[in-house]
Amino acid sequence: MAELNINKAEFIKSAAAPSGFIRDALPNIVFSGKSNVGKSSVINRLLNRKNFARVGQSPGKTIHVNYFLIDKKVYFVDLPGYGYAKVSNADRERWDDLINSYFEAQRHHTLLVQLIDCRHAPSADDFQMLRYLHYHNIPFVVALTKADKLKKSQLAKTQEEFETLCLPYGCQKVVLTSGENGYGIPELQAVLDAAIAAEYKENAEDAE
Repeated sequence: MAELNINKAEFIKSAAAPSGFIRDALPNIVFSGKSNVGKSSVINRLLNRKNFARVGQSPGKTIHVNYFLIDKKVYFVDLPGYGYAKVSNADRERWDDLINSYFEAQRHHTLLVQLIDCRHAPSADDFQMLRYLHYHNIPFVVALTKADKLKKSQLAKTQEEFETLCLPYGCQKVVLTSGENGYGIPELQAVLDAAIAAEYKENAEDAE
């Protein structure tokens, strides 16, 4: 498969219920993480855009699955953030129902990018998500966000600590990133490109 043209990115839709999910055969790269973890900033960096994925929404208020079509070849799927303390129990239940419905409806996932703030230990909600991904055999990598907030001397140790925490859950790779200055974004992009290319190759072989 030819390299993705990230300049051909378009927002397709927001789905607030399973009836709105896209169910075609294109690969899905899924982004998951706590509210305010920096998902939108990382997506914007990956696509070399400033405000493509919205930044600064009221955390925990918007419970939608957002679809972005990249080069007509792959969807970036932005799941709603979790773990915001001020949401109601009803909104938490809506989040649970929507996420469970998404993973049940979309049986195949090319790769999920689990975003975790590198400055803090994973929260209880983060660990719950890691357990969920492991239990359902969903392939994933961890992108540690906000690496620009660390000193250079802290980077290697931080990555090693998170690898120790995340790899037992089946995490394929841990990448330090920053949506602010672009640190680690080329490495994360290479991981995504490899996953997408592998799926296209597998689909081509199945079609023969």
